[in-house]
Order: sequence, then C-alpha cells, then structure tokens
Amino acid sequence: MALAATFAVVHPASEPAIDILRRYNVDIIGRFYGREASDEEVLRVMVDEPSDDLAGLSGTFVVAYAEQSVFGCGGARFISDDIAELTRVFVDPIGRRGGVGASLVGYIENLVRESGRSRIRLDTRADLVEARRLYSRLGYVDVPAFNSEPYAEVWLEKQLF
Repeated sequence: MALAATFAVVHPASEPAIDILRRYNVDIIGRFYGREASDEEVLRVMVDEPSDDLAGLSGTFVVAYAEQSVFGCGGARFISDDIAELTRVFVDPIGRRGGVGASLVGYIENLVRESGRSRIRLDTRADLVEARRLYSRLGYVDVPAFNSEPYAEVWLEKQLF
C-alpha cells in the first residue's frame, strides 16, 4: 500500500523527531539482537548517540508525514564543505514498499545539494538488506571505509552534481 507522504525539516529534539527516532532505534536494536529492544536499550542509544547535530549549520533532519502521523525520518550531517553523511533513515513498516524511502532520501539529497555539497555518503550494517537495496537503486556505490564506527560494515557514496 502506497502512502502519500509529505516531508518537513524539524529540529531533532522536537516531539515528532523524538517519536520517530525512538521507533528507528527500536527497529535497528531489535534487528541487531534478533529480539525486541528494551526501553532501557533504546534510551541508552538515544543518549549515547544523540541526533542534535542534525540541525542548523551542522546538518538537517527530516520527518515524513502521512495523514498527520509521523512514519519516517532521515538526516544529513554536514561533514565538510563538499560532503554530507546520510543518517537515521527509517520508514515505519506501515510505509515500506510504497516508495516513501526513495522519496525521503531524494528530499534529503535535495537539501544537501541546496547546501552546496556535491557528495553524500553513508555507512550501514550488512544485515539491513532493504536499506542497502534502496541505496543501490538510488545510485549509491561501494567505497572504502571512511570511518571506524562499531556497527558500520558497508560504506556507500553518491555524487550529487
């Protein structure tokens, strides 16, 4: 089922952002451990890995809405004058397979272009196969590791201009 999505740039500490970031963390923690994430685990990740740099001059954060409800998110961290890092991309299961993920990433890519940056990169885990398939379809290509994040197993990049 395709949902008609609209997108909005919000502060990552806003109520809609916190709500969807909590669901994002429940999903990625649960997939990593192969079980449901506990509230304590989710809170710990949200404190240890804050998203507050995805605002202002250091980045941007976007939420996806359908019928007044938030069901997706994504952000870009501005790494340098030329490079942004795509991060926190998530679409709630109710919105998957309807093109929302591609539209969301495209929206974020446009914000990155408007910021004057010409490359966008990301890291992800190997088990997030749906995300990897999406990024490949959108033109992201494998690149050598550009960080040593503990959960990064795949590094991708896309030229925007």
